[in-house]
Amino acid sequence: MVSKKPSLQLSDNLLFPKLFQAFRIAMGPGKLMVALLGLIVICLAGYVMDFGRTVVVAPAAEGSSSELDVYIASSSPAQAVVEFRKEYKAEGSRAGVFSTLWDFGSRQFHATLRNLLEMDFPGAVENIGGYFKGVRWAMRFHYAYSIVFGLIELAVFSVVGGAICRMAALQFARGEKPGVIEALRFGTQRFTSFFFAPMLPVIGIGIIAAIIFVLGLALRIPYVGELILTAPVILLVLVLGAVIAAVIVGTVGGFDLMFPAVAYDGSDAFDAMSRSFSYVFSKPWRMCFYTLIAAVHGAVCYAFVRLSAFLLLSATHLVFSSAFGLGGGAERLDAIWAKPELMNLLGSSSVATAGWTEDVAAFIIYLFLWVVAGLVVSVVITYYFSANTIIYSLMRKEVDNASLDEIYEDSDGSEMSCIADSTDS
Repeated sequence: MVSKKPSLQLSDNLLFPKLFQAFRIAMGPGKLMVALLGLIVICLAGYVMDFGRTVVVAPAAEGSSSELDVYIASSSPAQAVVEFRKEYKAEGSRAGVFSTLWDFGSRQFHATLRNLLEMDFPGAVENIGGYFKGVRWAMRFHYAYSIVFGLIELAVFSVVGGAICRMAALQFARGEKPGVIEALRFGTQRFTSFFFAPMLPVIGIGIIAAIIFVLGLALRIPYVGELILTAPVILLVLVLGAVIAAVIVGTVGGFDLMFPAVAYDGSDAFDAMSRSFSYVFSKPWRMCFYTLIAAVHGAVCYAFVRLSAFLLLSATHLVFSSAFGLGGGAERLDAIWAKPELMNLLGSSSVATAGWTEDVAAFIIYLFLWVVAGLVVSVVITYYFSANTIIYSLMRKEVDNASLDEIYEDSDGSEMSCIADSTDS
């Protein structure tokens, strides 16, 4: 009995294997349902906003490249986009911002996935940086669209992501599986905390930048400006710049922990931000290690999920094609249902439908294919929130020495208490 004690203590102190529970937790039907609901709302909002097509696309004869492609490929992206718009504004076609970013983000995501599976971490970082470069393009040339859609997306994920984090926290901490309605109610009740936690760093940076900007304007006043330019002012500006840098680092490193902080500890927006910053600055290498383990594990699990969905659709399509081929109607099936591809589950076909009955059949099949593809994307969403919830619990254990099974409980929707499961007494 005595010889077993050190091994038990070692297993208790070795926390990172607990991250491998993230996929099992993420695959809960309730979480997938909530994620799919949020995905549908976001896609509907994006496609509705895309009715105002503002992205310039070159003609097919010129390669059908968009202004985003030009922005990514150019060493002087802003100037290249301006010139591209002037050249193809009249003869080019138009696309929506959401659909353009969705296609680009999908390519970057799958490229990052391949990098992680090949253990090419510099390539993964480069592809992730490429995605954020695409976001900068949207903010630079479609800022009104980006702000409105960003707020809509944050509002949706404040409810959906909060619900998933809450379900993941309860399952990881105590083995409980709350219902979808209960989890969505928690996300709704804590909406302001989930919504403003990521916004506070942005607001803080904006305020500090405004102060520096005003000081810069004051320096332009003739004669008076030179008098203002003293050592204390320069020191103040440098301190404010250092604060901005620290907030940026904390936000980039701790952004993923903000939602779990609310779900696990019932934190308000400010407390969620401060907790995430504290954990990142206290143990940055531990945070990076946990994130890397979760990313590689998630890449492997996602590849398995996508392959399973592809095999499902391919096997079904093969049986259908055999039935249609008996009467020489294989081309009809291609018009109704394009052959699925591993990287394009919806498939692509150049065969046109021959009548309204085939149009109806193609539309119905497309809806079911969209649900399958949406569930695959939903796995990414649920895994992201589940893995980060576990990471938050592990970081809280490392920094605050809090028990993994200690979780906030909202009694009757009003009273707050932290309880711990007493099974290890």
